[in-house]
Amino acid sequence: MAYAFAEPDAWHTVPLEQRASRGVLGTDTCTVDGRHFIRGRIVAAVAGAGEFIWGVWAEVSKQSFARFGELWDVRLREHEPPLPGALANEIPLYPPTLNLTCRIRLQNRRARPIFAIEAADHPLAREQRDGMSLDRVKEIAALVFEHRK
Repeated sequence: MAYAFAEPDAWHTVPLEQRASRGVLGTDTCTVDGRHFIRGRIVAAVAGAGEFIWGVWAEVSKQSFARFGELWDVRLREHEPPLPGALANEIPLYPPTLNLTCRIRLQNRRARPIFAIEAADHPLAREQRDGMSLDRVKEIAALVFEHRK
């Protein structure tokens, strides 16, 4: 019960032949045109069925990006204060999500962080906070399948 974006939306704005000279895309970090991104998860409880996860990217400051890198191999890091960020993917099943502010809560060694959406009234934030039904997960799956056609 998860869908993920392979890269931040900003990566797609760079022509393919220029990407090597303008940025670096890794599995968990990305830099492009002096901007810094980290990969994480938006997690929502699913009633009676575990969790639903959106795998997304967030843009962070140069300082937060460096701190994330320093802590990547630290065994216990969830005690760290959250990092500020902004979602770097447009999730087309919701009202605009690009640039939604979030708090990035680090997890322990080499685990992707959890992004907590700050816009309390946004549907994505409500699902993260209140959870969702299995029917909603099925609806998302159908919409994602339709969108990928």
